[in-house]
Amino acid sequence: MENLKIYNAVRKVPSEAQKTIPFGPMKGKTDINPMWRIKALTEQFGPCGYGWYTEIVEEKLVPIDDGQVAAFVKINLFIMVEGKGSSMPIPGTGGNMFIQKTKNGLQVNDECFKMAYTDAISVACKALGVGADIYWGSDKTKYDVPDTDVEKKPVVKKELTDAQVKRLYTIAGKKGISNDQVKVVIKKEYKKDSANDLSKKEYDELVKRLEAK
Repeated sequence: MENLKIYNAVRKVPSEAQKTIPFGPMKGKTDINPMWRIKALTEQFGPCGYGWYTEIVEEKLVPIDDGQVAAFVKINLFIMVEGKGSSMPIPGTGGNMFIQKTKNGLQVNDECFKMAYTDAISVACKALGVGADIYWGSDKTKYDVPDTDVEKKPVVKKELTDAQVKRLYTIAGKKGISNDQVKVVIKKEYKKDSANDLSKKEYDELVKRLEAK
């Protein structure tokens, strides 16, 4: 089997499955319809439960601060390739806010675990290359043609050093907070893909919050 066969089959997201985020911190970035991922998995491996399936490994609520609580779901994704039986588990961790502070006070989201589960599937699917052209627009092959649907992301100068990022995760670890949990908080509250993308101000604020726990 060609190593990139599945990757290349699922890397491109059709325009109808993309939505540009019109406002807020994520303005201009691309949101992928989660049902397209389900369709991509089904096309490649077969119906859910036969060609692919997920196993929920863990669901948990984690208090953050000021009464806010985050919800996390950890899954394993399994796929069947060319009749060779189930794959090894492909892990994915997703998160969302269960209790979040708004201008009107604390708000409860009763669909937090469903949303976190959907997020976890998207993370696991990345390992297969699902939607890769959205996440890595510079990964081109000789067969590609210019695609205006692929998001063009500006180059942003990093404000943090590797040592600062490592310190952030070290502090979190001492408080019993995993790297995956920190990443979800960064994504949900600061709208950044990773700790490396935080501004110095955001970094200082998050470190202070972690040290206060």
